[in-house]
Amino acid sequence: IQQNLIELADKEQCDLIVTTGGTGPAPRDVTPEATEAVCQKMLPGFGELMRQVSLKYVPTAILSRQSAGIRNKSLIVNLPGKPKSIRECLDAVFPAIPYCLDLIGASYLETNEEIIKAFRPKA
Repeated sequence: IQQNLIELADKEQCDLIVTTGGTGPAPRDVTPEATEAVCQKMLPGFGELMRQVSLKYVPTAILSRQSAGIRNKSLIVNLPGKPKSIRECLDAVFPAIPYCLDLIGASYLETNEEIIKAFRPKA
């Protein structure tokens, strides 16, 4: 996983890298560790918000280890593995993603506000 993240961030220069799954407590769940190993900065607020949202639906959300971090000009976001949970978590954190990309020097990301609104502080 680490090598894939490095290639996407460094070689392909992806501004946003999104993973799904591998965030639970099982031995095979190593996505957060791989993300942390390749990132210069971690952004714990992403995981905190995703767990908070998931707790509205399932008490086992406390077992989830979603995370996010920055490698150079790439934002890496680890989402849960189940499609319903992916949607719930992505809806919660996505409004902050375009501004985060602005702050790290990535490309400017526009959104279709009919689908999802990006939050950028007023200048």
